[in-house]
Amino acid sequence: MNAASEGSTMPMTPSGPRRRIPFFARILAAMMLGVVVGLMFGPRAEPLGQLGNVIIGLIKTLAAPLLFFAVVDAFLRTQIRLRSGLIMLAITATNAALAVIIGLTLSNTLRPGDHLTVSSALSAQAKAESAVPEAKKIDFLRELTNYIPSSVVRPFLDNSIISIIFLALLSGIALRHVKNEQVAEGDHAYRVVEQLVATLYRAIEFMLGGVIAFVPLAVFGVVAKMIGQEGFAPLVGLAAYVGVAVLGLAIQVLVVYQAWIYFVSRRTLREFWVGARDAVVYALGASSSLASLPVTLRCLDRMKVSPQSARLAACVGTNLNNDGILLYEAMAVLFVAQVYGIELTLGQQLLTAASCVIAGVGIAAVPDAGLISLALVLATVGLPLELLPLLLTVDWLLSRCRAMTNVTSDILVAVLLDRFDREQSPPEEGADPELEVQAPIPVEATGSFPPRTA
Repeated sequence: MNAASEGSTMPMTPSGPRRRIPFFARILAAMMLGVVVGLMFGPRAEPLGQLGNVIIGLIKTLAAPLLFFAVVDAFLRTQIRLRSGLIMLAITATNAALAVIIGLTLSNTLRPGDHLTVSSALSAQAKAESAVPEAKKIDFLRELTNYIPSSVVRPFLDNSIISIIFLALLSGIALRHVKNEQVAEGDHAYRVVEQLVATLYRAIEFMLGGVIAFVPLAVFGVVAKMIGQEGFAPLVGLAAYVGVAVLGLAIQVLVVYQAWIYFVSRRTLREFWVGARDAVVYALGASSSLASLPVTLRCLDRMKVSPQSARLAACVGTNLNNDGILLYEAMAVLFVAQVYGIELTLGQQLLTAASCVIAGVGIAAVPDAGLISLALVLATVGLPLELLPLLLTVDWLLSRCRAMTNVTSDILVAVLLDRFDREQSPPEEGADPELEVQAPIPVEATGSFPPRTA
């Protein structure tokens, strides 16, 4: 979580530590090379698009078990006071709902996907392969029962986020109950399972890191294919995509968060932004809300937020305050549907909203969480994944905006928790368990992944 730990993993050379090429730089280089190849070969570059299908398919395959073990691991490792936990949950749930609503509303109103054209053959193929059902009357009870897994394995085969989370919640609650019983009896047998879950979680992270390292290859293939077929027309659509995403994130920060600050936190806007600016600017540069955690905690200390509220919001909140990712995913799902001419009904958009929220639980600490969870959401809704590598060409910018939004959310929640905790009289001795939060370890400190989490 600090520079020393990150630097210690770098291989040494006679001239000093060897610097890796930043991930966003590799993406941009792959995009430019794809443009050149697409212009040179034209429609003959179409087979290169298969590179993206293979890599995105692998990401989707590994994302499901990662999500499962992330949630179970969180249940086993995190312990918070009930009152503080409920307050944090209420705040984050409100922000998450507003983020998804903003993303869906902007996409439905401005329709950025209409500005990106794909070949008619590709669009027809996407519609044929899409699992999005035809418009029908919404039956929420029936839709809910459809996500009750018929077997333990089926949700992972179908990449069904809601079913996977359902299993993860049951497993996490049961394992936590057993752990509490064994702790009360002085038995430490639970540590074997706890270590196994943590090990499997890290192992899948490592595998995903290997796959994500090849994402620039997918970007190269898809850009070459799109430029070869459509020329520079896709750039207009990507500009609209970026514009709508940035607009949505700006509304979330400048309207939603500032409303909390002004009306609830009992702090002035100037006081908040002066205190938070270092962490927000750092997140913009680091493209990672998790890598910004030490700076976030320092800012909260300077803002005189209690250590308990700061650690709860910034450490546990890293897995909950994913408003930037949620807004981006909601907007991106409708963007993909619009590109292929697929109209999502109200019920399907509500499913999209629920999937975005659920997919964001527990994997914010994973590098490229936005890419991984978006792949899961698209699969759950039934939309094609072929455009994902193309969207990655501009994700180096959007990931920074998402990280900045997420860090602002972490600081906001800490400030609000501190305000409510100060109003509460000191709890009676033994009334509530003390806060026991294990801060997530930034995986970029291990050297296994590119340093991106937003």
